[in-house]
Amino acid sequence: MNAQFKKGVLELIVLESVRKRDMYGYELVEEVSKVVDVNEGTIYPLLKRLTNEKYFETYLRESTEGPPRKYYHLTAAGILYRDDLEREWEIFQENVCNFLKEHKNG
Repeated sequence: MNAQFKKGVLELIVLESVRKRDMYGYELVEEVSKVVDVNEGTIYPLLKRLTNEKYFETYLRESTEGPPRKYYHLTAAGILYRDDLEREWEIFQENVCNFLKEHKNG
């Protein structure tokens, strides 16, 4: 997938994943990878930025498989931001699809 396409929708995919349920970092990497090919080096800086921007809150939860895990929880501001991104994405992709259809048939 084109790297610029991926970069444009990555925030929306991450926010939507955590909207469904709180997740820890590696779990998010696996979830997002179902849609776009990403690695930890892409996801963790994004999680840090979104947390700094108050879209996520974090908490630690004990793990049976090692040290406690840092979980990400979507804040009220994060929900609003996710909703805004989704609206922008829908308009953007509709405009691109319409443009391509018009030029394909024209």
